[in-house]
Parts: sequence; C-alpha cells; structure tokens
Amino acid sequence: MTDLTSFIAGLPKAELHVHHVGSASMDTVATLAERHAGSTNVPTDPAALAEFFTFTDFGHFIEIYLATVDLLRTPEDLWMLTHDVARDLAAQNVRYVELTCTPYTSMALGISAEAYVEALEDARRRAEVDFGLTMRWIFDIPGESGIPAADVTLDVATRLQPDGLIGFGLGGPEVGVPRPQFKPHFDAARAAGLHSLPHAGESTGPQTIIDALDLLGAERIGHGITAAQDPALMQRLADEHIVLEISPTSNVCTRSVPSMEEHPLATLVAAGVPVTINSDDPPMFGTTLNREYQVAADLLGLDETGVADLARAAVRASFAERSVMSKILAEIDDYSRT
Repeated sequence: MTDLTSFIAGLPKAELHVHHVGSASMDTVATLAERHAGSTNVPTDPAALAEFFTFTDFGHFIEIYLATVDLLRTPEDLWMLTHDVARDLAAQNVRYVELTCTPYTSMALGISAEAYVEALEDARRRAEVDFGLTMRWIFDIPGESGIPAADVTLDVATRLQPDGLIGFGLGGPEVGVPRPQFKPHFDAARAAGLHSLPHAGESTGPQTIIDALDLLGAERIGHGITAAQDPALMQRLADEHIVLEISPTSNVCTRSVPSMEEHPLATLVAAGVPVTINSDDPPMFGTTLNREYQVAADLLGLDETGVADLARAAVRASFAERSVMSKILAEIDDYSRT
C-alpha cells in the first residue's frame, strides 16, 4: 500500500469541500492564539491543542470550531489563515480548491464585509503566484445563526461579488436547522449567478437532502451520506448526476457514522451516485486530502487507476473555468502514465 500512498501524494487534485477556518493548521491556530493571548481559551501548547481538537460529538465540534473562528479578529489574521491554507493544499498537489468561507462569523467579530473580501481576494491572488493554486470561494450561511446570518451572507455575496466567488452554501449543524427557511436566499443567490452548494444529510436523514434539491436548487450536496438509507433518492442522485462531496474521516469524527467500517461510501458508489473525496476540516480531524484518498481507496478497493478516476471526478464536478479544468485533467493523465 506504500506505493499507492506515494501515488496519491503526487497526484494532481481538486478539493471541493473544505472549510476556511476548519483548514487552520495547528501551527496557524497556535500563532493566532498567541497573537490574542489573554482573551481566548484556545491553548498554544501543541499537546494541549491536539487534546482541544478531540471532539465528543458534532455539537462539541461546532463549539471548538467557533472558538477558532474567534481568533480571526483582523484582516491580517484572515490573510494569514488563507495563505497558510493555500500553502498546505499546494503541498498535497492540490491545483484547484473551492474553499467554503463564512463571512458572517468574521463580521460578527467586527471585521467589515469589505475588509473581509479584500483580505481573501488579496491572499487568493498571492497564492496563485506563490503556489500555483487556483482558489475559489463558496460563501456559506452558518445555519445555527438563522435568517439574520443568511441575510448578511447573501448581501456580502451579491453586493460585493468578489472575483473568486463561485458558490453559495449552507453549513453548521443540521439538526434543528431546516433547509426550507433558506429558500429565498438561495433563489436570490442563484439569480445572481452563484452555484447552490449546501450541506445536507450528514447528521440528519434523507429528507434534508431532498429539501436541499427541491427547495435550494442544490447542484452538489455537502456530505449527503444518509442518502444511502433511501434507494429512491440514490437513484435520483445518479439519474440527475448530483455529486455528493464525501469526507469519510470527518463523518466518523463527528459521530455521524459510527465507524469507518460502517461508512456508506461503497453503498453510494455501488448505486451509481457520483461522489468526490474531500477533507472538510482536515487539521481538526487529524487528516489531509491525501489521507482521505487513501481511506477511499481502502473502502472501495481501488488501485492507482481507480484513485486517478476519483481525482478526475473532482475536477469535472468543480466549477473551475474550462481552461483550468482541462489543464488539471491533462496533468492527471500525464501523471498516471508515468
């Protein structure tokens, strides 16, 4: 399996489901915690920080996630995080990323919408020069903050329209956060030319996915793993080619799946549901995109050819410009032939 691990490490890839704050490395979090020492409970010691990021359930994960959000208090903090995330992705041979960002949480800490967007866009342009990484944004509603957060997220997305913005999303806890309430926001975002990319069906059942499709116009689904409980829904996803963004380690860490052995990835693939492999909140879950490809290979029994096909699927499921998509697909082909 070592050979497959090396193959995955060198494979050109696209990452479609990964969170901005959730991608903060331990080093980045420690630096930010030191920067704001005295006003945060986030530890700076590596061992204590690792323990801090050990979750008991999804609710606890959200609590820790928000503690990390609280460290992003200035545009400089945001810029550093974004550039660090780009560096860490590029080190895994990621060529293109659609990074899920949550403007509302930063604005709640006093950063203006304009300053937020300027920090992201400047870091995006810098990352392309420094790392050869194409970055695009999905601005998502933190569902736990309800309609006020949705209003703010829609305003930032449609009023400022940053060059890197391609999608509109919905994240956070699913339990107690019904998808239908956000229909007007997704209607407006889609009318403004943004792609609908909500989370659904990770910690709730298939109906949440159906609501995301029917009411939010979802073009891809974040997670969507409970579709495996509904054969008719799996058939619909296959027929309509709705891609599920699967992050196996995340699903186990948040206790959405009891164990890796019980993960429904193989069931979904066997039913013809198109999937991509993603890392979600990698440092927080002790993983990387490369590691998630290895996990998927184990779950699906894939060799190098199958793993390369997963990489191609992610590129094709992306909303990259045609020239970017063609370039990465050619790189995958070239790499696979060597």
